Amino acid sequence: MTMAERLRRALEAGLAPARLEVIDESALHAGHAGARPGGDTHYRITVVSDRFAGMSRLRRHRMVHALLDDAFATGLHALAITTRTPSEANRAATSSGCRSS
Repeated sequence: MTMAERLRRALEAGLAPARLEVIDESALHAGHAGARPGGDTHYRITVVSDRFAGMSRLRRHRMVHALLDDAFATGLHALAITTRTPSEANRAATSSGCRSS
């Protein structure tokens, strides 16, 4: 199982997201600290979940990190995180000119 699959499974199980994006950015970090041949070390995730309602950004990120403890212990080096509730995601899409159909 790839690191992306592991991240996706852990986040789906822990957050039941309405939307989840997992992007491997390892190639962008080749030669940097924590990079390994073959990648699977640097990721960007966007998680939209009702479970973030009423939480500060710090608390949301701590929740994500806790769900991914095993991944960090086994090779995940860096993680860029965007967390939103569905209503926040809708507001962000509307303010950027994007519309859902």
